[in-house]
Amino acid sequence: MAGQAETAAPARRVILLGASNVARGFSTIVATARELWDEPLDIVAALGHGRSFGQSNNVLGRTLPGILPCGLWQALEQRPRLPAVAVVTDIGNDLLYGVPAARVLQWVGEVTLRLETTCQRVVVTQLPLDSIRQMRRERFLLMRSIFFPRSRLGYDQALLAAEELGAGLRELVEQRGGTLLEPAAEWYGWDPIHIRRTLFADAWRSVLANCVGAPAQSATRAPRIAWHVWWRLHTLRPEQRRMFGIEQTRTQPAHYFADGTRISLY
Repeated sequence: MAGQAETAAPARRVILLGASNVARGFSTIVATARELWDEPLDIVAALGHGRSFGQSNNVLGRTLPGILPCGLWQALEQRPRLPAVAVVTDIGNDLLYGVPAARVLQWVGEVTLRLETTCQRVVVTQLPLDSIRQMRRERFLLMRSIFFPRSRLGYDQALLAAEELGAGLRELVEQRGGTLLEPAAEWYGWDPIHIRRTLFADAWRSVLANCVGAPAQSATRAPRIAWHVWWRLHTLRPEQRRMFGIEQTRTQPAHYFADGTRISLY
């Protein structure tokens, strides 16, 4: 499992940018990536429940910087260049913070522009529009109150903003020559924006397969993740955060595996 010293230099970099879906499935993502590439990886991620692409956010007393202003970009500049891929996902949280779709597209556009200089392939996941379109007003209000209690975005406004953002993402990715992944409708259930836990393996194998240009295949089994590895990965601290107003910092990488794979969170 993990050692505190690197035993081999990473051969490839995997960059993960997202919010709650990346945070919830992080151990599955890491295990799937290690199986897919079978070489030491430098996994660099900016994630977290409610994570914004452009501004700080607070969830249950925990405050994280936006993805654009976080320390991930400086870290990438300082590290040796490696063959790299990136996943940009969970695009849409900012709509619930009252950010217009046009502004969110500007942020995502800047993110993808930065990634183009370091990555051979950038995969952007589309909003789960089919799931969102099927959501009833009452369910939207309940989900908004649970996950974004300060949001005042109305149901009709949310649907229009999601459609605008989805159309803009499609155009943006086409212009940039990236890969836009349409999430499968069955990945979602009653919760229209979070992937079902029972389908983590299928969903993330599909996403990461697109990073290598391989055909998407259903996972025959979920990656084996020992409980202590799961716990460790889901409790790693990022480079910078505030907990109930108290500033906390952590030197990155935050974790090493025995094969040299390392994890850095920002």
